[in-house]
Amino acid sequence: MSLNKGISFWGVFGLATGAMISSGIFILPGMAYAKTGPAVVVSYFLAGILALLGVMSVIELSTAMPKAGGDYYFINRAFGPMLGTLSGFLGWFALSLKSAFAIFGISEVLFLFTRIPIAISSLFLCLLFILMNIRGVKEAAVFQIIMVAGLLLIMLGYIIVGFPKINPTNFTPFMKSGINEVAATSGFIFISFGGLLKVANVSEEVINPKRNIPLGMISSITIVTALYTLIVYILVGTLSPEFFAESLTPVADSARLLIGNPGYYLIICASLLAFITTANAGLMAASRYPLALSRDNLLPRKIAAVHKKRETPAVAIFITGILIYLSLLLPLEILVKAASTVILTSYVLTNISVIMFRESRLSNYRPSFKAPLYPWLQLFSIAVFTFFIVDMGSNAMEISLAFLFLSFCIYFFYGRKQPRGESALLHLLKRIADKRLTRDLLEDELREIVIHRDNIEQDGFDELIKTSRITDLPKKMSFEKMLTAAADDIAEETGMAPEEIIRRYQQRQDEISTVISEFLAIPHIVVDGENILFLKIIRCKEGLEFSSEENNVKAVFLLGGTKEKRDLHLKTIASIATLVSQKDFQREWLEARNTAEIKNLLLLNNRKRFQ
Repeated sequence: MSLNKGISFWGVFGLATGAMISSGIFILPGMAYAKTGPAVVVSYFLAGILALLGVMSVIELSTAMPKAGGDYYFINRAFGPMLGTLSGFLGWFALSLKSAFAIFGISEVLFLFTRIPIAISSLFLCLLFILMNIRGVKEAAVFQIIMVAGLLLIMLGYIIVGFPKINPTNFTPFMKSGINEVAATSGFIFISFGGLLKVANVSEEVINPKRNIPLGMISSITIVTALYTLIVYILVGTLSPEFFAESLTPVADSARLLIGNPGYYLIICASLLAFITTANAGLMAASRYPLALSRDNLLPRKIAAVHKKRETPAVAIFITGILIYLSLLLPLEILVKAASTVILTSYVLTNISVIMFRESRLSNYRPSFKAPLYPWLQLFSIAVFTFFIVDMGSNAMEISLAFLFLSFCIYFFYGRKQPRGESALLHLLKRIADKRLTRDLLEDELREIVIHRDNIEQDGFDELIKTSRITDLPKKMSFEKMLTAAADDIAEETGMAPEEIIRRYQQRQDEISTVISEFLAIPHIVVDGENILFLKIIRCKEGLEFSSEENNVKAVFLLGGTKEKRDLHLKTIASIATLVSQKDFQREWLEARNTAEIKNLLLLNNRKRFQ
């Protein structure tokens, strides 16, 4: 069962923005200032630019394959199930840990004012977010939009009040640590922008993903970068250097100086809203990993169950909520750093995946947004994010490797025994070396995604095309030889003897020519049995010879069916005639590079459908 499309442009914007605005601005600025001084403003701006460049590949993949699981789905289809499984589990753990950190932040604020034990408030918060997400993705997205709107209004108010009170002397000397330290600090705070990946995880539920994913994500990163840069600029200008370098709540401390206690408490409310939006977006996005893994038989199929009424992955949401709560029992500081390492690794792999998909030349890889400056942008992003990973340190790497080992064990003992599809890597190898490596399974899967993404209406003829076999004959051939070549495929579908199939088609052709035009022929017969309808499609660029006068037919649709399928039989003939009469169809038929492109031509078109 498919998921409900309930996330609009504002939903995409709210998810991305809410996932980014959190500890990255409420906690990290003081730690970053201690490294670079006033030039921390440049570090935040640079981190935002790097995030914008890095997310271009994520947007491209999300518009080409708007499927639950985001980076897991891309990496699985690019490299195959083993690496896909590892990335899926690592992403699941990473976003769950990030969400746990946000819930921990909410619980800390609640404890400050109510003295409710963190373990109890965390449990109720997890249950609240689980119920909200099970209730419906639209409801969860609306909640997210409202929370983000409130958060942005408070932060905008802080900027308006703070700007006139900046002390210019706080900015000298500006670059006290050098440009290298500024760049390294950008890597330290880059994880503030890591929430962008969460949108890719729920892309299947986005309304009009071709438009709303690029627009929502680019708008979000642009506004958040500007917001971060302005807030940090005010922090530098309003806090004393010694106090700023040691503060773990710099925005709240600055607001207290500017407005007094009301400002302090207002920023505490803003940080609470930020943690709520991060936790809500985190649970929504993280739960799509087990859903996608289950769909691919890398976890038990029951985990992919979708609530019939709400159209939400209830089981996956519930399991992820439990994982988030259990994460709260672990030491969070190193685990959050490990989660950051995993998210950075996802950025590296998504950029490699773009290269893999483009170089594999898959005809159904059809992103509506293409990352610019290919492949230099991808290579630059891979190099920068790899540097950030190394800079995270050994503790984060060790914990990430532990998660990696656990994920590999799950794949080895369960996932590798399940049926497999194809990857872009195989198609790339096919292009370079052996043409027999693939069976166009990935082409078919990507085509279905395009049909679903673009809301292309389907009818009985489309369903028949999907199961039909296409043969591309390399040289000119007679009608009889063509039938001999095609008879085995038809015999497999109908159970009739190949000789009988050839005889009936020849008899039909003798009675009346099935050649419709110089370009097209539709030989059709009635076959024995029940509930059978088949179509065999043949292209011959050199032309097929039906008779001395009809000797250059380029497209043949061998059709057949039992008597009770007569209505669909006639609709199929009408659909073929309508399709072939379209402008440019004949040219595109002859220019198609392979059978996958021929099938695209037949399925991805705007012909009149017969329901």
